[in-house]
Amino acid sequence: MPSPHYQKQEAIPGNAWTYSFKPVFTFEITDTTAVYQPYFIIRHTQAYPYNNLWMWLYIKTPGDTVTTKARINITLSEPSGEWLGRGMGEIYEQRMLISLGDSVNLSRKGTYQITMEQNMRINPLPEVLHVGLRVEKATIKR
Repeated sequence: MPSPHYQKQEAIPGNAWTYSFKPVFTFEITDTTAVYQPYFIIRHTQAYPYNNLWMWLYIKTPGDTVTTKARINITLSEPSGEWLGRGMGEIYEQRMLISLGDSVNLSRKGTYQITMEQNMRINPLPEVLHVGLRVEKATIKR
């Protein structure tokens, strides 16, 4: 597994993700010949009540004054109910490749900012311990 270009995780206060808690991840891209892939990281307990997680991503790219908004769905378990990702006791951690939408790619030099907002029908969303962003430099070039 390649080392990340950027990785940061935020602890969810009280292990219950409220609509108002919107972690922000800021990172730099300097090599415009490389392809970068973003991953969503989540750590949750086995008591998490759903098999997925809907989220809003707010993406600010270098030089843009407008923020792009993308709604994504992260699958956390198999249809059988078996959790995806790695488990240690009652804790599961998963890293999923995400699409930032057709209008966003991580190819411009500069500062990127991605804000995450949970978009499930329940507030707060229980049993979520951490969420994060990982950006990896892909092995292919542009």
